[in-house]
Amino acid sequence: MKTLKGTFANMKRYSFLMKQLILRDFKVKYKRSVLGVVWSLLYPVLMMAVMYMVFSQMFKFRLEGVNYPVYLMTGLVMFNYFSEASNLAMTSVVNNFALINKVYIPKYIFPISKVLFVGINFLLTLIPLLVIIVFTGSGETRCIINIWYLVLPYIFLCMLMFTAGLGLLLSTISVFLRDMFYIYGIILTIWNYVTPVFYDISIIPSNLQPLFKLNPLYIFINSARKIILFQTCPNGMELLVMFLIGFGTLLIGSIIFKKNQDKFIYYA
Repeated sequence: MKTLKGTFANMKRYSFLMKQLILRDFKVKYKRSVLGVVWSLLYPVLMMAVMYMVFSQMFKFRLEGVNYPVYLMTGLVMFNYFSEASNLAMTSVVNNFALINKVYIPKYIFPISKVLFVGINFLLTLIPLLVIIVFTGSGETRCIINIWYLVLPYIFLCMLMFTAGLGLLLSTISVFLRDMFYIYGIILTIWNYVTPVFYDISIIPSNLQPLFKLNPLYIFINSARKIILFQTCPNGMELLVMFLIGFGTLLIGSIIFKKNQDKFIYYA
């Protein structure tokens, strides 16, 4: 707990630097881009359209009574946030060794700033998701904006904590083991397929479903879908488990990062 308190205190102290790092990331990402931030809105929509055509038209995949475009888009925007944020956080310390070696900066500023930067992009992707929710589906597949939408920020916050904690852990490992850059790419590919982004977990053999449900991303995505697709709220146990996963991962990542950060300079 002391580690997290110190982290939050330093984040407030270095908030200006955090803002500058996030602003720098925006400038780098959209430099010489004609559409700029619009790509943050278009990318998930285009990905959803391609995957919808592949799975619903070519492979005739159906989910009875479910608005499949919304089902697919919800999974995509949440998994894409996790994937991009954790990837950028992993490389953030190594990519900023030149700055770290010159001046004192709390090193966790770098992975946390990446998670927040992608988080802003994530908020932008919720706009096209909302459009698809409003304008797709009919009859029993039509999604209705309901009171439980107030729970969505809680779900997203728990996922952000989980991503930040994992980002701190990955950024620590990658300093000592640069092969992690390549290993994590493979892990993410596998993680994508074992997370029900474009399929429903019911197609998995019943004896394997409990194993798939241990995937932390499953509970985040499934809980958001309960609210958006079925107008129901995750139960109290699910809400508690999401918090424990998010906060627990953040705590573990912070402790491991703090324990090893003084050694980073020797691996620059």
